[in-house]
Amino acid sequence: MPLYFLLCTLTEQGQHKMHDNPDLIIEGVKECEDEAAEILGQYAVLGRYDFVMMAEAEDNEAVARISVDLGVRIGLHIETLPAIAIGVLTEDDDDEPEAQTEGATVSPEEWRLPNP
Repeated sequence: MPLYFLLCTLTEQGQHKMHDNPDLIIEGVKECEDEAAEILGQYAVLGRYDFVMMAEAEDNEAVARISVDLGVRIGLHIETLPAIAIGVLTEDDDDEPEAQTEGATVSPEEWRLPNP
């Protein structure tokens, strides 16, 4: 299934909710269920966003449903980015006209910058 990154910022209401319940994000994700989408990881980050989540979903509509549900339930502004494995972008196989993105795995060595 395709991967998505959800870049999240707490709304003012979300900030108040989080102050009252520090486990709000964890609980909100557990309560948010969709057969076609799943949150794989959640991270608090510094900078422009408060949280980053990684999701797997069957399609854009499924990730949109889970994004709206999380936004309302927790109090988040969410920017959703579809993700493509870097290994898929660098494939040079002329036999296959279209690269497959589903199930593509890339080892850490494949996406690292070369040593100078």
